[in-house]
Amino acid sequence: MAQSQPKCALCQREVDRTTRHHLIPRTVHRNKWFKKRFNKQELDQTIDLCIPCHKQVHLLIDHKKLGREFNTLEKLQAHEAIQTFVAWLQKR
Repeated sequence: MAQSQPKCALCQREVDRTTRHHLIPRTVHRNKWFKKRFNKQELDQTIDLCIPCHKQVHLLIDHKKLGREFNTLEKLQAHEAIQTFVAWLQKR
């Protein structure tokens, strides 16, 4: 049986490999603001992204803003610049 390729949570493309993206970046896990609002399970939540999408997310949004405002797949998908990038990438 052929093994299916991993799929990116953002662009939905099947790719050779994905990387784990922490919805709340690990660099802010010790920050008091995050510790007060999120439990360990929420802090450790990840999604699988292809390398181009993962790089673009981190180019467009700094870690604190990612953790505070874009900490779910749905919120990332709603980000206008990410939508533009994903649309461009899907045409490739």
